[in-house]
Amino acid sequence: MSDLDWVRGVAHELIRVHLDASWSFDFDHAKKRAGLCNYTERRITVSRYLAQRHSDHEVHQTLLHEVAHAMAGHAEGHGPEWRRIAREIGYVGGATHHGEVAAEFARWVGSCPNGHEFLRFRRPSSRTASCARCSRRFDRRYLITWRERTEAERLAS
Repeated sequence: MSDLDWVRGVAHELIRVHLDASWSFDFDHAKKRAGLCNYTERRITVSRYLAQRHSDHEVHQTLLHEVAHAMAGHAEGHGPEWRRIAREIGYVGGATHHGEVAAEFARWVGSCPNGHEFLRFRRPSSRTASCARCSRRFDRRYLITWRERTEAERLAS
């Protein structure tokens, strides 16, 4: 679990070393993604919730990932130039975050007839959906039913 003051200090140092003074850092309230590089606002953000769950190493890697995006530019995405820059500054991870999500904040839980569970942070659309684990195509036999979780259920997850 990373201390948020430590994260802020590391972020400011990485920005100072690799970017210019027009870039800033802040925490955001994302529950599924670890970090974000906002090119328009020239700001790098890290999820406050996930930073408190992940190790210092994981958070440092997230910051390096986002700084590499800022250095490579928006058009590069996770392309070869971004990968080169990311490696050069010390990033060793992949293109996406595969770590834990802040599941206790998921307000909605869905399940298929075979018991597969799905979490949503926003109200699911009114469109019917079927379980992709049970069938690659839409299949009414595997419809997902949604319900809103109680506060106690969310805190217990």
